[in-house]
Amino acid sequence: MAEAQSEAPSEVRSQVQPVAQSEVLTNVLTVSNLHKSYGTQEVLRGMSFSVARGECFGLLGPNGAGKTTTLRLCLGLIAAEAGSIDLLGLPVPAQARRARLKVGVVPQMDNLDPDFTVAENLLVYGRYFGLADDAIRARIPSLLEFAGLSGRADARIQTLSGGMKRRLTLARSLVNDPDLIFMDEPTTGLDPQARHLIWERLKTLVGQGKTILLNTHFMDEAERLCARLAILDHGRIIAIGSPRELIAQHIEPEVVETFGDGAVAWADVARTLAPRVEVTGETVFCYTDDARRVLASLEGRPELRYLHRAANLEDVFLKLTGRELRD
Repeated sequence: MAEAQSEAPSEVRSQVQPVAQSEVLTNVLTVSNLHKSYGTQEVLRGMSFSVARGECFGLLGPNGAGKTTTLRLCLGLIAAEAGSIDLLGLPVPAQARRARLKVGVVPQMDNLDPDFTVAENLLVYGRYFGLADDAIRARIPSLLEFAGLSGRADARIQTLSGGMKRRLTLARSLVNDPDLIFMDEPTTGLDPQARHLIWERLKTLVGQGKTILLNTHFMDEAERLCARLAILDHGRIIAIGSPRELIAQHIEPEVVETFGDGAVAWADVARTLAPRVEVTGETVFCYTDDARRVLASLEGRPELRYLHRAANLEDVFLKLTGRELRD
């Protein structure tokens, strides 16, 4: 998604009027029956979903499921063979440049300009949207404070840590005060402290009425942030709903993970005690409505260690998409 910055509209200053402020859209993004192929490989096979104003909507899926392609189509950076996209009341790609005036983008890979300072990166990016320099400069202090970068306005990009760069990219996506923010794996490669800080900032944005479309590999991130999410696999949506709804619909409520010497052999016993048992490597996963019988069988077995927990979104994801590695 690095192209999102370079293709931001520069000629729109004199040609385009923004969407009327009086126009109230229930859904800020509607995707209908999208099909997209690269050569003979069909990447999207009838993708459909909508994102309501003021919600954080997540896209989850294995590598190659079509998540980034979906985001690029929604931004009008590429075109689909079939289907339609309505972004902020405008058809995409036909009026993608106009729609992007009120869109922010946090790409998968940082594409900050190393030749500019922190403040200059914000200033130059704001110009892509036709904003006056004075208006951008007036916003820079609050954007840097929001990103936890106060006092870093004159710092060079090379001097920033990975977490600082990620937070600056988030601040940059807000320079045009967008209604909808596309985020492609915004916390990849960050340490836990930086991830939690960004999570808090994203919650703040939603609390302010912003809408977020979040593409992530982190199940805990999706479970914490998303009001609704779609699980993709092989170019199709295979499940959609709130995290709590998906867990209730697709997985048993309790999980016992057992590992240690003899765990794999114990799996035969586990299959008589739990309705669903999976063995991955040397770990046995028991999915059940009531774990008491499973736990009782582990008593007096010191060679076996176990973790008893509630089912989570990762369990749903692995059940629906499988545990095989994806290239």
